[in-house]
Amino acid sequence: MKFLKGVWIGFWSGLILGLLFKWIQAVTGVNVYLLLLNVDFIPVIGKVEWSEMTEFLFHTAVSVVIGIVYVYFAKRRPYTFGQLTVLSLVLCSPTYVLYFLLSSLAITDQVPGLTDWEAITYWVFGHLAYSLLLPILYKTFERKNAASQ
Repeated sequence: MKFLKGVWIGFWSGLILGLLFKWIQAVTGVNVYLLLLNVDFIPVIGKVEWSEMTEFLFHTAVSVVIGIVYVYFAKRRPYTFGQLTVLSLVLCSPTYVLYFLLSSLAITDQVPGLTDWEAITYWVFGHLAYSLLLPILYKTFERKNAASQ
């Protein structure tokens, strides 16, 4: 049950983050969605021309792993919502600075640069929203499970 809950939480939070970044990119022209999906620097798979859907599935797979890890830690003992939020913020803290690594490793010049503060702001905002989605979805699924039993 923990595993499936982690999969669902990771799937939905990753889907929402991806759609948020796609919307931000469409509205502002800042390529944060492109950066989120970019895999051109990864050996072997970076040489392939993947479809947007496949690259989105890569992103979603990473989010599912984060969701599974989050649920594993969240289920270890009873936590308040505030504690679950702190747990999520700590677990997701690498994603806030991942911008700089992804931007510097990207082969394409279409991703935002290392000093593009507008892109950095959107990136951090989006990943903070993602971090807040994890405890919200966790509590939502907990309530639904309790109601169905």
